[in-house]
Amino acid sequence: MTTLASNSAAFRYHRVPPMFVVLLALFVSGCGINNIPTLDEQAKAKWSDVQNNYQRRADLIPNLVETVKGYAKQEKEVLEAVINARARATQIQVNADTVTDPDTFRKFQEAQAQLSGALGRLIATVENYPDLKSNQNFLALQSQLEGTENRIAIARRDYIEAVRAYNTELRTWPGIIWANTVYRSHKPMETFTATADSQKPPNVKF
Repeated sequence: MTTLASNSAAFRYHRVPPMFVVLLALFVSGCGINNIPTLDEQAKAKWSDVQNNYQRRADLIPNLVETVKGYAKQEKEVLEAVINARARATQIQVNADTVTDPDTFRKFQEAQAQLSGALGRLIATVENYPDLKSNQNFLALQSQLEGTENRIAIARRDYIEAVRAYNTELRTWPGIIWANTVYRSHKPMETFTATADSQKPPNVKF
C-alpha cells in the first residue's frame, strides 16, 4: 500500500500542469511552425489557376485556327506555327509536384512564350482580311482570347507573389529552422523569369 501511495504521489507530482500544455500549444502555434505548409498550399493553388488559364487558351486555339483558315488559307505557315506551338505547350506539364524542378519549369515557360509569339503573328495577319475581322464567330473568339490573356497575366502575378512569400519563409527566421527540421521535403518553388514587358498580355484587339 505504501508503494502504491508513493507511486500515485509521484505521478501527481510529475504530471504536466494543464496551463503548461496551453502555453506550449500557444508557443508552437505562434512560432511559425504552420507557415510553411500554409504558404505551400497557397502557392500551389495559385499555380493551379495559372494552369487552368493556359489550358483555357489552348482550348480556344483550334476553333480560332479553323476560323482563320476559312478566310486565309494562304497563311498556311502562320497557321501551322500556331498548331505546332500549341502541341509543344500542351505536352509540357508542370504540376504541384514538379513546380520545384527548374528544368521542367523553364521548358514550360519557353513553350508558352513560343505559343504567345505564334498567336501574335497569327493575329497580325488578320489585318489583311476585313471579312474575317467582321465574322461573328471570330469576334466571339477574339473576345474570349483577350479575356483569357488577361486572366493569364493576373494568375501569373498572383502565383509569383505566392511563391515569393513561400520561398522567403523557407530562407528566413524562424521558417528556416522548420525548413531544416520538420519540413525538410519542402523545396523552393520556381517562378516566371520573364521581364515585366513580356508578361503583358498580347494585344488581341482588331
